[in-house]
Amino acid sequence: MYQHLTHCQLPKQFYIPTIFRVDLYNIYTMNTENRLPHVLLEFSERIPSIIWDLIIALIAILVGLIIKFIVTHLFKLYAKKETSYSFFRSIIVNLGTAITYFIPLFLLNLFLPFMRMDTAFIAPLDKTVEILLTISFAGILVRSVRILEDYIYHAYDLNKADNLLERKIRTQIQFMRKLLVVIIVFVTIAIILLSFESMRKIGTGLLTGVGIGGIIVGFAAQNSLGNLLAGFQIAFTQPIRIDDVLVVEGEWGRVEEITLTYVVLRIWDQRRLILPINYFIQKPFQNWTRSSADILGTVFLYMDYSIPLDEIRKEFDRLIAKSPLWDKKVSIIQVTDSKEKAIEIRVLMSASNSSNAFDLRCYIRENLITYIQQNYPGSLPKSRNEIKDLEKYAVPKTAG
Repeated sequence: MYQHLTHCQLPKQFYIPTIFRVDLYNIYTMNTENRLPHVLLEFSERIPSIIWDLIIALIAILVGLIIKFIVTHLFKLYAKKETSYSFFRSIIVNLGTAITYFIPLFLLNLFLPFMRMDTAFIAPLDKTVEILLTISFAGILVRSVRILEDYIYHAYDLNKADNLLERKIRTQIQFMRKLLVVIIVFVTIAIILLSFESMRKIGTGLLTGVGIGGIIVGFAAQNSLGNLLAGFQIAFTQPIRIDDVLVVEGEWGRVEEITLTYVVLRIWDQRRLILPINYFIQKPFQNWTRSSADILGTVFLYMDYSIPLDEIRKEFDRLIAKSPLWDKKVSIIQVTDSKEKAIEIRVLMSASNSSNAFDLRCYIRENLITYIQQNYPGSLPKSRNEIKDLEKYAVPKTAG
């Protein structure tokens, strides 16, 4: 009665079990009545094999999509309860697409033994599904790394005054995420290639020349390998971190991105300076936030010797006390130099970060200059010539 199903049995040496499914040989060689209910066997008897195979495939895909919809819907219900960060929302955003492909492929892989397809067709179909399933599983691993990164970004928020620890963690996690993604991609490609018998034979043959090949690749890619090793060194020794303030090549900016091969510096005027990552190992640069974000700012004023310093100090104390940019640590006015025509007055002040320090310097400079203009205009720098005893050198008037 079920003679037509016996032609799809596989020889024992044909099939290699995968990590995602049970042995096809055992399924195909078990009793037919144990594989499908009697009613389904009678139904399959009445329809063509291609229609039966399509029904099996559609059922597998449909059930997979239903499971994915239910799981996603449950996660969305939990995500709505969260006001800011939500772990379930992160799962939905990052794993939604990957699960959409993985679950239907996984169920299709399980349902393949129930198809009435000829052995000549079941083998390539089984290999194709296996490869797609491996790729989709690798996609889930990659997106899972992103979920972990989202959680760490939430736990270590940069939006605070003293964010040194947060910048350390973010620099390391960003580098490790990119490294893990590269490893997952390479391992996935290796698994797919090694699943083919011909590729394994080629690989065995290439092992004999791996020493010479390694030397050739090492010379050809020494710059890339140097950048990769420099990336490791920067990630763990951390001469620079994400959001650090640097002065590089005469440019002031913040570290926006650190990749395996280069660093992106966001300049103050929104330009981007791209530097190879080993630049920060080989050349000197300024890091204004290496150990802390707070910084000293200076303003230099050049005034005439007649400037009343006590009045300038009082005005400076008044201005800086009412500014929210000052961190209340340092505020000093000193005469740091005396020149032929003017004295140099240095105004020193502190701020919690470099951006506040820049704004505070501009604020103090503008207001002190305005104060001097309005109250002591004669003390502004000037060049003068003084002639004493003018009457002594006057030309006498001639008579009549």
